[in-house]
This record gives sequence, C-alpha cells and structure tokens, in this order.
Amino acid sequence: MKDKSSQLIVSNRTLNILAAIIWYTGGIVLLLKGRNLLIEADTMKPENYWPQLAAITGLLLGSLKARFLFNKSCQKNLNRISILVKPRIWQFFRIRFFVALMVMITISVILSGLVHNNYILLISIAILDLSISIALLGSSYVFWKQRAFVK
Repeated sequence: MKDKSSQLIVSNRTLNILAAIIWYTGGIVLLLKGRNLLIEADTMKPENYWPQLAAITGLLLGSLKARFLFNKSCQKNLNRISILVKPRIWQFFRIRFFVALMVMITISVILSGLVHNNYILLISIAILDLSISIALLGSSYVFWKQRAFVK
C-alpha cells in the first residue's frame, strides 16, 4: 500500500503551472476589479478625467512594479521550485506567500466595500488594483522566458 504523502508528490512542471494559474488569476481579477471601480467613478462624475488618468497611472506604476519587484519574485519562485526534490502539490508558493495573499484579499474586500460612492477612494483603490494587476500580468512573461511549462 502506498504512503498517502507520496500521492501528493507532483512534478516541478505541475507546480510551475499552478503558480502561473494563481499569478494570472490574480492579475485578471484585479484588472476587472480596477476597471469596475473606474467605471463607477466615471458614472459618478462623467465630466472628470480622473478615471482615465487613474488608468494611465495604474499602467505606469504596474510596469515599474513588474520590472523592479514582481519579475524578481516570480524568478525566485521558479528557481525555488526547480530545486525541490520531491515537490508536494502545495509547494507552488511558500506558506508566507499564501498568508500574505489571504491578508491582501481580505483587505481588498474590505476596501472595496468602503469605497462605493466615494469618488476619491474609488480612484485611489482603482490605481492600486490596476498597478498590481499590470505588475502580475507584466511579470508573467518570466514563466514563458524560463520555459516553466516545458518538461
């Protein structure tokens, strides 16, 4: 009879794929959330250009975050995965990443509930969401550059 823990061993490639799925999912969810916040802000004050400026600001900040932070983080994680000898299904990110992710999601949900009908907060949180989204999506090229999905 097989040991149950040996059933949880997966390939390094599988961990890379799981990491990429989380990376892309976060980027897409935040992009849609940021877009919806900007649409709400634009509906409140259609005469203002702040939503358009916020989108540009989110794009620029996100590009900087991708280049100087997220690319390195993604690369470090792929390097860590590549040296795992018997990778387990949950090891596609470190435990502290999962904790940080849960804290960020909780804060995001709370902030999203507070910003409705507040033009300045809508714009501010939209910039934050869009910048993180662009950083995630922009840095995802590291998965492809490192051929993370190839055996």
